[in-house]
Amino acid sequence: MHTISVENGSVLLDGAYFLAKGLRCSNGLYSDAAADDLVSQLGVYTAHGLNCISVFIMGNRFGNVMGYHPDGTLNHTYTQRLERIIEAADRLKMMVIVGCLYWGESEAKYDSWTQKEAERAVYETALWLRTKGYTNVIIDVDNEGMALAQKGFDNRALVVSAKSAYPSCPVATNFIGLPPEEADLGLHFSDKAPGKPYIESEGVPENAPGGYWVKYSRFEDPGNTYRRADVLNYNHIGIYTDEMKTDQINRTMAHLERGYGYMLASTWLQAVPPFGPNHTLGGYGTETDPGIRWWAEFILNRYGPYSK
Repeated sequence: MHTISVENGSVLLDGAYFLAKGLRCSNGLYSDAAADDLVSQLGVYTAHGLNCISVFIMGNRFGNVMGYHPDGTLNHTYTQRLERIIEAADRLKMMVIVGCLYWGESEAKYDSWTQKEAERAVYETALWLRTKGYTNVIIDVDNEGMALAQKGFDNRALVVSAKSAYPSCPVATNFIGLPPEEADLGLHFSDKAPGKPYIESEGVPENAPGGYWVKYSRFEDPGNTYRRADVLNYNHIGIYTDEMKTDQINRTMAHLERGYGYMLASTWLQAVPPFGPNHTLGGYGTETDPGIRWWAEFILNRYGPYSK
């Protein structure tokens, strides 16, 4: 199996420098069909120069992935899906960021949880990864530090818990602030720490009207097309203005040229039925041709295909 490690301030894959370029597929565990669809597209991703994905065991806005039981143990309905994804990614020499807690607005969280249950969930995740022999992974203990913000869960203790179960696995934090000493790297919201690598694991255009994840993807829908009573979902799914595309590409290059990894996040990828998750690249980001192919083709043209 291929091995991700962090040494001397860099992410390595099988001992060689690795610059993450990938997609945030946070609802990849939503269903068997979603997981299988994601697996079927991994070869398309590598053909476009992409070398990593991320998925989450708990939460996801609108997805409500219930990957843990109330006591913090793993729900094996979801680990069976995760197993298929990780092993398929390894066959293509891809890295997988495995997200644990995704608190936010999801209904798939336990208000009864204390630090004890949170630590157990992270511990059980790391132990499962170790037991399975998965080495092409990074653990993200707390998406955007949401559990820290809402419940006060100590992210340093979560990192220590993961490390106690799987010492050699890289573990990341994702809250605003420097990663604790025990963390191997920072993701997304994390401050960039001297001596630790950084990956923007949720890259979006910052010039979307009203904010990409706020008004742009969630504005009032008079026609009730997307926000039906029985389905909460995004708006503007896979739709980008020309200005948003330019900003996304510029931000991608600003990160990659500094040696920071970059992973695209999109309503296209994260929408839930009946409008997603969409693991195909789709089209060129217009209302009549939504998708993220425009960004993947930019990566391909800049870096060429990714191969093992």
